[in-house]
Formats: sequence, structure tokens, C-alpha cells
Amino acid sequence: MPDVVSQPRLLLRRLHGLMAGGGAAEDRLGQVVRLIAQNMVAEVCSIYLVRAGGVLELFATEGLKAEAVHRTRMQFGEGLVGLVAERALPLNISEAPQHPRFSYRPETGEDLYHSFLGVPIMRTGRVAGVLVVQNVTPRRYQSEEVEALQTIAMVIAELVGSTELVDPEELSEDALATGAPVTLDGMKLVEGVALGNAVFHVPQVKITRTVADDIDAERVRLEDAIAQMRLQLEEMIEHPDLAHGGEHREVLETYRMFAYDQGWQDKMRDAVSSGLTADAAVNRVQLDTRARMMKIRDPYLRERASDFDDLAGRLIRIIQGASEEDDRKLKEDSILIARSVGPAELMDYDRRLLKGIVLEEGSATSHMTIVARAMGVPVLGRVSGLLEHVEPGELVVVDTESQHVFVRPGEDVVETYRQAIRDRARLLAEYEAERTLSAETLDGTSVTLLMNAGLTADLASLDATGAEGIGLFRTEFQFMVASTLPKVEEQTRIYSAALDAARERPVVFRTLDIGGDKQVPFLPRDEEENPAMGWRAIRVALDRPALLRYQLRALLYAAAGRTLHVMFPMIAEVAEFRACRKILQKEIERLDGLGKEPPARVFVGCMLEVPSLAWQLDALLKEVDFLSIGTNDLMQFFFACDRSSPRLAGRYDLLAPSVLTFLRGVVASCNAANVPVTLCGEMGGRPLEAMALVGLGLRRISTSPTSIGPVKRMIRTLNLDELRVFLDARLDSTDHSIRDSLIHFARDHGIKI
Repeated sequence: MPDVVSQPRLLLRRLHGLMAGGGAAEDRLGQVVRLIAQNMVAEVCSIYLVRAGGVLELFATEGLKAEAVHRTRMQFGEGLVGLVAERALPLNISEAPQHPRFSYRPETGEDLYHSFLGVPIMRTGRVAGVLVVQNVTPRRYQSEEVEALQTIAMVIAELVGSTELVDPEELSEDALATGAPVTLDGMKLVEGVALGNAVFHVPQVKITRTVADDIDAERVRLEDAIAQMRLQLEEMIEHPDLAHGGEHREVLETYRMFAYDQGWQDKMRDAVSSGLTADAAVNRVQLDTRARMMKIRDPYLRERASDFDDLAGRLIRIIQGASEEDDRKLKEDSILIARSVGPAELMDYDRRLLKGIVLEEGSATSHMTIVARAMGVPVLGRVSGLLEHVEPGELVVVDTESQHVFVRPGEDVVETYRQAIRDRARLLAEYEAERTLSAETLDGTSVTLLMNAGLTADLASLDATGAEGIGLFRTEFQFMVASTLPKVEEQTRIYSAALDAARERPVVFRTLDIGGDKQVPFLPRDEEENPAMGWRAIRVALDRPALLRYQLRALLYAAAGRTLHVMFPMIAEVAEFRACRKILQKEIERLDGLGKEPPARVFVGCMLEVPSLAWQLDALLKEVDFLSIGTNDLMQFFFACDRSSPRLAGRYDLLAPSVLTFLRGVVASCNAANVPVTLCGEMGGRPLEAMALVGLGLRRISTSPTSIGPVKRMIRTLNLDELRVFLDARLDSTDHSIRDSLIHFARDHGIKI
């Protein structure tokens, strides 16, 4: 085994001595690559550093031709070296020439070498270069060698950061912060509009000393920091903003579990024993943890890498004696700018001044997103190139509806959004004042407005919006944030909270709609070509009946003595609904055997999301107590159009005559069978679309809390008889859409849309 693995402490001290020594920086870099090659028993060791324009330039090598130094250059993503820089992850391959990203450079003379191991040189959370070793003999380097090379890269980062090799101003010229306005695209994670000054959140703190002088002292520093971090987390879980029950509390409980992970702590202790300082050891282990987790296919588990980033950053700041309060203190309305943010770090900021968050990474299922939603902070994620386009203190506008972030916007844009924020606040106040008014048309037709919910934090909106109940309670979120299948008791607590908040108002619980883009960590799955139409929702439940039984059991326990509404998603044929109802009936009968109080009444329905079910409506309506139309999935299947595809986003219109005719037929069949029908997709939350739906005969709409006010106001200004006549004259049209004519109708008749 190479000396770099068996004697890491000695090598680190020698490298550190070279870094601190005198002489030109490039000469010292040359000595470094020779020392690494000798200890790694490698024929080649090379260091590439980042120059202006995102170019990786060969600065030092042992084994390649000397004339290649400063001559060999490549972009991020180009060749194997560029791939390491692009991903910021190690690359370990035994046959480099066979890799699809291999890029042969004749000036280097590297055609003899087969094995390749490259690791990023990280500086303040960004790639500053790439460290590479190569061998003639094909082999995969051992995990110990990969970890050792990553540790060495940390030491090299000290020399890179000294500014002796690359002038920082050269790189800042490439930051694209020219002062000109920039508009960047992202993905809506938490709804809202915000304006404020950019504040950078940098979880990767600077490591100023890598090699330990006193290993025993570093062990003490590490253990003290771990204990202090645990204490902070215990206090955080009892934070008044998030101490009450709900998924956001479960997030923090899971996060606390990570902090107590023994394997993670043992790796840090081993890194200290190898000769690193306590903070360098934490950073070294986190680089390895992130590299391993980013190889995992499961998106939920990959998202957990940001949780460990959060913990590592917190631990390093404790070791270095940094004040969380000073680091996270906001002085004005602020937009947080980051690659990623952990859920606990988010709570370090002043909620009154934190107006929005913009991330280069992030997803709808991340723990940070769940906490931000509970705090009411708008979040835009997946903003490519964000950190290169924004400077601290610059004005930023976040609009999650348009999915844009405006950097250094012009005064006209700023004033437009300031007015929009003022108007939004005024409208919200008006809607709240109207919450007790009935949703009734001018000619006396009542429409029931219900609310969609998925978090217990949403339940407060029931009273604030005047919703008449919850028409769709999504139950899967509790499962998505749990590392194991939630126990029946845990599920029961969530469902009881929803029923308690609703009091006498109905709550329609949709059973698990997992799979597709909503993965859970405890359920193994295969990659699918088209997950939206694959193994998901009721298909999973019927193949894993224990999963469905436990959930139905929890729902029955929660509804003891009360009315329970259960709805099954993604039903494609009547036979599937019958199978689900049979499982529910067995659970109801089980209550008698246990002597438990059953619900006072149980209503059972299903979602119409799969078009095939529409051709079995006559049979279905004889068996269901109610039906809900889920237009989000139904319409993508209706048009065979992936709703997540940017190219297809505007191709088809929900106000197409074909859509409206189809929905009118469904509503008419339900009304004829005296089966209540509710529309609970996004379509019902837009006043213009809701107007058309009411005109088709729909009398129950369930939508997001923020949409209830606008839809109610529209209904109260609508003359239904006039709208029916208008629609009847246009539904036979073959036009792409009747949207424009509906807009003109609304304006001509004073309808507020």
C-alpha cells in the first residue's frame, strides 16, 4: 500500500512545510507534485488551476512533458480534468482513454497512461483547480487513496489562496458582475414575490490551518464542537416559529438524527488522527460524504447531502469560534443567495428581514424547502450561474410565478415589483375581509370553495381564507421527509391535527401518491422511462398493500367518532377502486375486533386523473360516494403532453374547447348520478379558468389557500345565465382555445378575473 495511505501524517507535514517555505510559488508547486507522485507511487501527478473565463490551466506536473505547463488548457466540462471541475467531485477510472469525456492532448505525452484519479481543489466552496494522479497500469485507486488525495488537495488550496499563482482580480473580471441588469431563470420551490439586497450564505468557511500541531488538542476541539452543535439543535427544535407539530418539525427531528450519526463522527475523528486540524477534518469528511451521496440515484437521498453540508458548516464555525448571530445578522430587507442552504441554517436568519431565497441547487422535496414554506419565505431554486452573476449588496427581485430572478434590475422593474408587492398586500387584506362572504353568483348560484393542503402548517389558512373545508389533503409529504416508513401513531397524529383544525368542515384525505417525481427513501424502485405514467400512487399501494393498510388504519383511528373522507388517486379502472375499497372495509371490520371506536361515517371516492376512467363513469358512479377531478395529471395525459417539459409548456391550453367539452360531460354525468364532484387541480385556482368551470356546471372547487380569495371575488361578480349562453355557442369550435374570447366576455360584463 502506498505511503500516502499508511503515513498520511508525515506527508501532510512535508507538504505543509513546502507550502510555507520560501521561493517562487510555482517552484514550490513543482516540488509538491514530485512529492505526491513519489508517495502515491504514481507515474504522473499534475495540478490544474482555474484562470479567467473558467479555463483550467496546467500549472505543474511530474510525469507529463514539461513544455505542456501553461500550454495545456481546457474549459470546465472538457476532458476528464474538466469533468472533475464541472462536477466538483472525484473521478476514479482504470481506463481513461475509453471514457467518453477523454480528450487527448498530444503536447502532454499522456497517451501511455491508463489509470486516472482526479479530485477538485476547493477554495471557499468553489473549484479553484484539479489535482490528478495517473498510472500506466490500468487500476482503480483504493478508497483510502481517493480520500488521501482529497486531503492533499485541501493543503494545496492554501497555496492557491495565497494569490501568488493566480491574481484574484483576474477571476473577478470573469464574474460577469458588470453592473448591467441580468434576468436568470429558475424553478419555483415556495410561492411568492420578494425584493431585497443580496446577502450571500456561504456554508463553506475558510480553513486557514490544515495540518495539526497537537493532535490531542484537535481531538478535544472536535468533541467540544460536536457537543455544542447538539445543544444548538436541541434549542432550535423548540424554536417558537417551528416548535409546533408538522412536517417542518419532523424535518428538524430527522436533521438532529444526522447530527448524532456515529459513522459520520467516527470519520471525523479518524481524519484528526491522520494529522488534520479539527476544522480541516470536518471539511475533509464532508467533501467525501458529498461525493458519495451525489453518486446515489435516488433524488431524495441525494438531497440529504445538503443537510450534511449544513451540519459540517455549523460544526466548523463552532470550532473556529465564529458567532452564528453575527454571521447571519440581517440589517435590511434581504434576499439570501446560495448554492444550497440547510434547514437549520435558514433559521439563523431574522425572519422579519429575510424576504426571499435564491439557490443554484434545491428541490421541492428538500428539507430547507419544507422549512421555508412553513416560514412563508419565497424560494426560487435551480438558478444556473447564480453565484457568478450576483454581488453582495446588489438589489435582487424574486418572482416565483414567472420563475425569474432579476439582478440589478432597472428602476422601472423595481418600481413595478414594489407596486406589485404593495398591491398583493392590499389584495390579501381585502380577501381576508371578504372571507366570511359566500361564494354566490349574482343570479343566486352557490359554489363551494375548498382548500388544498399538504402540510399541517397549511391548516391555519382554513380560517384565514374562509374555505368551507379541505377538498384535497395530500398525505405523501410526511412519507417523503421520513427515512423510514412512518409509524401508524405518527400518521394518526398528522391526520388528527387536520380534522381538529377543520372542526365540522370536511377533510378529504388522498391516500399516498408516491412514485413518479415523489420518491420516498424507504421504498426501492427501478429507473423508469416515463415515471409519471409508471409505478406510482395506487399502483404502488396495491402492489404493497401493507403500506395502504397502515395508512387507512391511521386515518380510521384519527377519525374516531367523526366523519372520514378517503380518496384513492390514479385510478385507471373500476376494478382498482374495488380492490382499494375492499382493503378499507377489512380495516373498518378490524376496528370492531380491537374494540376501537369507528368513524361516525366513512365516504369513499377517487380521483379522475386517468382518461380511461371517464369511459367507465357509469359503472364507477354507482360505487363511489364522491369524485374529484385532478386536472394536473389528467390534462397531461389528455394531451399526451409532459407538463414538466419547457418546450411544451405553452403548447396546449386548458381552455381548449375539447377540454371544456370533456369536463362538461364528466360534471353532467356526476350531477345526473347525484354524486358530488370537485375539481382540485391548479386549473380551478385561476379565476378565468374557474369562471369557465362554473359555467360548465361545476359547483365544487378545491384550490390553494392563496387562490380562494380571487376565485370567490370572481364568482360574486358573475351572472351565470349569461356565461352559459356564451359557452354553449363556443364549445363546438375547433379553435386552439377560447381564452381570448373569455377574457373579453369577463371585461364586457364586469367580472373580476
